[in-house]
Amino acid sequence: MRVIAATLFLCLLTVAAHAQLPSGDLYGGYSFARADLTFNDHASMRGFEASVEGKLFPMVGIVADASSNYTNSTVPYCTIPGVCPDITVNTTLRVLTGGPQVSFALGRFSPFVHGMIGAAHIKEGDNGYAAADTSLAVVVGGGVDYQLVHRVKWRLQADELQTRFFGGTQNNLRFSTGFVLHF
Repeated sequence: MRVIAATLFLCLLTVAAHAQLPSGDLYGGYSFARADLTFNDHASMRGFEASVEGKLFPMVGIVADASSNYTNSTVPYCTIPGVCPDITVNTTLRVLTGGPQVSFALGRFSPFVHGMIGAAHIKEGDNGYAAADTSLAVVVGGGVDYQLVHRVKWRLQADELQTRFFGGTQNNLRFSTGFVLHF
């Protein structure tokens, strides 16, 4: 009898513990950014984006988002007037933001919108021609998730990423696609 009571107690405890875990989504995928840069007016940057969302309510969650994009470009660098050799500029843009996200289900589709704030860091150049800065980052955007199978979705996302590197304002576009795991 004690074994049955202990087994029932453990089963109820397991169900209660599982009910306390928040639900949410874990996302990871390819990222493309069209960014304003210091050495090069605009650059196409490729990289990755990852985020985790914890649901506060069925339609409202808090999301933490991280992305890292890279590019290489050749630009003239004038050290002496009239002498402008080409240099290769390696650029890395890293962004870490967080904020609310609102989503709702329409059959297999789940459109969402979010607004996030955080920090961004850029490093441009190497071989003695490097410039780096960290600034406030504001992200406004959204997208849609398509449910492939139970707990697995495919995401398309578009964001406007605003930064303030080197005393100027940059309005960048960031697109990403990848897989979402629902927990």
